[in-house]
Amino acid sequence: MLLNCYIFAFLFILIMKNSLLHKKMAAYTAPQEVQKAGIYPYFKVIESAQEPEVIYKGKRMLMFGSNSYLGLTNHPRIKQAAIKAIEKYGTGCAGSRFLNGTIDLHIELEKKLAEYVNMEEALVFSTGFLTNQGVISSITGRHDYLIIDDSDHASIIEGTRLSFSKVLKYKHNNMESLEFVLKGLPNDRIKLIITDGVFSMEGDIAPLPEIVSLAEKYGASVMVDDAHGLGVLGKFGSGTVSHFGLNGKVELIMGTFSKSLATVGGFIAGSKEVINYLKHNARSLIFSASLTPASVASVIEAINVIHEEPHRIEKLWENTNYAKKIFSEAGFDTGNSQTPIIPLYIRNDHLTFKFTQELADNGVFVNPVISPAVKPEDSLIRFSLMATHEKHHIDEALEKCTKVAKKLGILN
Repeated sequence: MLLNCYIFAFLFILIMKNSLLHKKMAAYTAPQEVQKAGIYPYFKVIESAQEPEVIYKGKRMLMFGSNSYLGLTNHPRIKQAAIKAIEKYGTGCAGSRFLNGTIDLHIELEKKLAEYVNMEEALVFSTGFLTNQGVISSITGRHDYLIIDDSDHASIIEGTRLSFSKVLKYKHNNMESLEFVLKGLPNDRIKLIITDGVFSMEGDIAPLPEIVSLAEKYGASVMVDDAHGLGVLGKFGSGTVSHFGLNGKVELIMGTFSKSLATVGGFIAGSKEVINYLKHNARSLIFSASLTPASVASVIEAINVIHEEPHRIEKLWENTNYAKKIFSEAGFDTGNSQTPIIPLYIRNDHLTFKFTQELADNGVFVNPVISPAVKPEDSLIRFSLMATHEKHHIDEALEKCTKVAKKLGILN
């Protein structure tokens, strides 16, 4: 009997490995080639919490690759809120929001989020990616238009691909390009401009006042993906719209919980009519399991902490300005960054991987960004600050960045 099982397994593997699908997958060897070169930078297994220092392969590393801008992922109050939610509700909701997966904590969080970003209502999704996917794919129709910045996040791109609407792009933060697109569109169709508030790789901020002005001129609506703006910009970190004083001028604000808000998940905020529509039409909400009680409770408490500990945002910007000054003095090309996301432009994919590995060998954790996340000529190291970094962390990391950059010929 056991012999028959082995024979069956052998034949199954033999047939499977001769399939066209398997042959296509086997032909994909790009990661293996980078691994052989000893500079593969992905899927690093971290053995500790997201703090300024983390443990990787049993060794201390300075963490400058995290999105935990306010350093809340290990905050004791937030962890306790998650524990209490698990004790009361269990570890999951066992269904979608649409059916049995809505608990009272979801409703409490949605009210809190709407108030936080100064919108009428909000709707919570399981992830930020699913938020953009569900909202963008469902909110406009076949004869409408989605207009996006060509540096918008991948989740926005995926949402547009699932939409039946016509998708048009404008050059990154280029208002002449946006106006050229808008003025060629019919007046009687929905036109939705979608932009990141803070661009996740370059660290620059969308020129939202100009975008809103053009939207008003051409009868368009505006949606802001504020994944990297929440907790960073605006009053109490309420985002890019607040930062520019444009409350009431933007129809949709999207955000995630996986950056400043300490956990995982996403939301969309808008008018009650828009939220009502999305509740019954966004497929990634209707057909996905709802956000876990622990995550929901974590976000509620994270917003409380942000309001009660405003010094965190102040410290984040103090660290950001300090690091930018040193990078500039050292001669690094940091592009147009205006936020705690500081790109160090390398402009060569292989060298970007090499720089990342050398920094890791020297105890600094950063993220390499190559195409298609950015244009091939714009490959960079993404160096990001947290409120919990101290100056000695920054000094040590920048000293090592400079040393490695000179060794690799990136700096003179």
